[in-house]
Amino acid sequence: MFLNDIFQALDPVAFTIGPLSVRWYGLAYLAGFIVAGFVIFRIARRWELDLTVDDVMSIVIGVAFGIIIGARLGYVVFYGAGYYLEHPAEIIATWDGGMSFHGGLIGAVVGGSIVCRQYRISIPTICDLGVIGATWGLFFGRCANFVNGELWGKECDLPWAVAFPSGGGVFRHPSQLYEAVLEGLVIFFVLWALSRRKPPRPQGTFMGTFLMLYGVFRFLIEFVRVPDAQLGYLFGPITMGQCLSLPLVVLGAGLLVTAHKLNRPQVGRLPEE
Repeated sequence: MFLNDIFQALDPVAFTIGPLSVRWYGLAYLAGFIVAGFVIFRIARRWELDLTVDDVMSIVIGVAFGIIIGARLGYVVFYGAGYYLEHPAEIIATWDGGMSFHGGLIGAVVGGSIVCRQYRISIPTICDLGVIGATWGLFFGRCANFVNGELWGKECDLPWAVAFPSGGGVFRHPSQLYEAVLEGLVIFFVLWALSRRKPPRPQGTFMGTFLMLYGVFRFLIEFVRVPDAQLGYLFGPITMGQCLSLPLVVLGAGLLVTAHKLNRPQVGRLPEE
């Protein structure tokens, strides 16, 4: 099984400098933020928005802090199963536990909004730009999950199945890569194609499309992914990830309908009051 051979040759530690070990997971976050910033600035120029490189860098930094804090708190709340109530000091131990996409999404919106308010930049437009760039963070992050041998899928006998060290010695779906392709690359190319129209599509179009597609893809992939051990299945074959993804589909559809009705143009910096 060719993909299993590739996995066995991978090391979660990218390189070591003295006592410091740099892991692929950390590099994935860094690469995601850098590529997202580039994508945001590139599309902002195409849309002829008055945003500078400094504006985009400030927004990306605000979003980065929001994602890290929100993703960790989201994991604690949604997937902690009460463990962190008894061990509150471990909440900040991001290296021992997990990160939640849904919490990270909330954190990204909050962090980015704080910066946008400070610089008088349109929050809806930045949300639309941000989700286009965020797809690369999802892609790199899921690839890093694969390298770490975590969040693997159910047992299967497909030609690309992988035997993860912590997976019981059986071949499993590389569900991390399914998510990397669908939630990362596929959504990016859909949003990128939509972004090429001039004048750009109304505010909310890209956020709504992103939420709908992510919710659908994540819901489907959860059927071949092993749920978190501390939670298991919640309702029959339904997992926590699916319960959190369904509202995204509804919210995304609502945003698309609202965007079509309001038809508000994409703008960069807001006028002085």
